[in-house]
Amino acid sequence: MRPLTSAARSPSLRSDRTRTSQRGQSLTELSITLVILLTLLAGVLDIGRAYYVFLSLRDAAAEGAAYGSFDPTNTTEIEGRVRRESPGGMIDWSGASISTSILGQPCRGGGIEVTATVEFPLLTPFIGTIAGSQSLPLTATVVNTILSPACP
Repeated sequence: MRPLTSAARSPSLRSDRTRTSQRGQSLTELSITLVILLTLLAGVLDIGRAYYVFLSLRDAAAEGAAYGSFDPTNTTEIEGRVRRESPGGMIDWSGASISTSILGQPCRGGGIEVTATVEFPLLTPFIGTIAGSQSLPLTATVVNTILSPACP
């Protein structure tokens, strides 16, 4: 029986190198894929947070408009109702802007419009790059019919 030469051993050496390089290739593909998936996940979470804040802002404006439909000239209390609607939520009311306007006469049949605007800070920098800023202005406007007082 002849001793094994290096030529006879080379196929097994090649298969070991191939397996090692395939493991390295798989690790590289995994790291690239994970970076892309985690970036997309962070973006989706940021957009989800913005949508949640918008819904809370809209509900707060609706509460102010509902109060304004019974007392349309009391703008201080309308603004207070809007700010108290979600006190512990994700809205920073210190920088919020709330405006009230009466559409038509301030009596039954007229309308009241409540607009609430807040700057929503983004957590992920790449969405800020796409949007052009690290915060998004969110605005919710609700119009309601004035129910009282009766018109003269």
